[in-house]
Amino acid sequence: MPRPKQTRNAMTQQLTGIYWLTGLSGAGKTTLTLGAADLLRAQGHPCLVLDGDIMRAGLSSDLGFSPEDRRENLRRAGEVARLVAQQGQVCLCAFITPYQATRNALRQRLGPLYREIFVSCPLESCVSRDPKGNYARARREGRTDYTGIGAPYETPDAPDVRVETNTSGIDDCVRTIVQFIYDSQPPRQGDR
Repeated sequence: MPRPKQTRNAMTQQLTGIYWLTGLSGAGKTTLTLGAADLLRAQGHPCLVLDGDIMRAGLSSDLGFSPEDRRENLRRAGEVARLVAQQGQVCLCAFITPYQATRNALRQRLGPLYREIFVSCPLESCVSRDPKGNYARARREGRTDYTGIGAPYETPDAPDVRVETNTSGIDDCVRTIVQFIYDSQPPRQGDR
C-alpha cells in the first residue's frame, strides 16, 4: 500500500517557508536575515539566507540593474527560495525589491510559501548609515537607476509583517521576525 504524501515539513517537524525582507538599501535587511538565521539555527531549524550580493556574485552575475534585469534577478532568487522551502527549510531573502508589481508576482508565483516582511526605515537614515557606500557611490557616479536616488521604492501595500529599524533595536526586530516565522507555519499532522 502506498504511503500517504506528506510535505517535507510534516516529516521533519522543521519550520519552512520563504520570508522575503524588502526595504531600502541600508534599512537592515541583511542584518536581520543573518540574525534570524542564527537564532533559528540555534533552535535546531536549518535555513538559508539569500541576498542581492549573494545572487549577483553567482547566479545573477550576468545581470545589470535595468528594471528587466532586476526582475530577472528576483525571479531567480524566488526559484532558489522555492527549492529550499520545498525541502523543508526556511529561506530568508533580503532584497530591495522596489516595485509592488514584482512583489505581487513573487507572491503569486510562490504561493502560500511566500511571506513579505517590510523593513521600514526612512531614506535619510539609510543614506546616513550607508554601510556599503552604495548611496555615496551612486551619487558620485551620477547613477539614476539606484533605488532611493533616482529610481523609486514603492512602499508595500500589505506586508505580512513590518519592522521599523529606525525606532526598534535589531534584537527586537529579529525576535519579531522569528516569532512571525513560528506563527505562520501551517498546521502539522496531529496538531488539530
